[in-house]
Amino acid sequence: MNEQHLEVAIQAAKAGAEELMSRRVNRVVREKADKDLVTDADLASQYAIRKILLDAFDAYAFVGEEEGENDPPTAVRRGDPDAPPCWVVDPLDGTVNYVHRLQSFAVSIALHAAGKMRLGVIYDPVCDELFTAIDGGEAQCNGQPIQTSDCSKLHDALVTCSFPAGVQGTDPEVERFIRVLEKSQSVRRLGSCALNMCYVAAGRLDAYWATSVSAWDSAAGIVIARQAGAQLTSDQGSTLDPWKPKFCVSANATLHEEMVDLLNYNSTET
Repeated sequence: MNEQHLEVAIQAAKAGAEELMSRRVNRVVREKADKDLVTDADLASQYAIRKILLDAFDAYAFVGEEEGENDPPTAVRRGDPDAPPCWVVDPLDGTVNYVHRLQSFAVSIALHAAGKMRLGVIYDPVCDELFTAIDGGEAQCNGQPIQTSDCSKLHDALVTCSFPAGVQGTDPEVERFIRVLEKSQSVRRLGSCALNMCYVAAGRLDAYWATSVSAWDSAAGIVIARQAGAQLTSDQGSTLDPWKPKFCVSANATLHEEMVDLLNYNSTET
């Protein structure tokens, strides 16, 4: 990946964000599924993003959350050497926040190539914060380097998590939430997977776990968090599959080990 890819992705992210902000007050909302919302802004943002990305790189594949474009080509998913690079886009991450006129939503754009997420751009138009990273380079916010915190004990950590739409009190994720809440300094639910990962990368949060998000939610954040020095694995502690993102991301290896052990406490009991 190179600076041209980054410049085009930034242009696309800001075009998508412009669509979101222009519809923030007067937006049309419907349910895709129970408590799973989509707006006309999601669709307009994805259209604007897709046009910019594919006008610049017409041979690349495209995966987006909306309009039935959320299934990557088999060769891309397998990481075949001859698979085309693939843009992975969430045109509005944090839709529920957006619908309720809260902040904490963003546009997220990643580029997957040769079996790995290689580029990440996440733009928060409310705070005007642009998080970027290219594989092998540094993670940045508004052009300034960012890195994870030095928090190494869960007792001192500020943690966040994501729940699925329609979560029930008996779901395992609620049990995990309570365990982490008891052991950490505090737990937040901010409503945007992409921004959660950026905030771990920037040292504002110390750890984050999610088992109900999709590839487009986390793809760009994976690159940004990784390049900021975060530890990132599946929630079980194994290698993360970016197309099936059940994961935990932490500021460092010591904290990550404690997080993963706690998340899987019940599964190791006899």
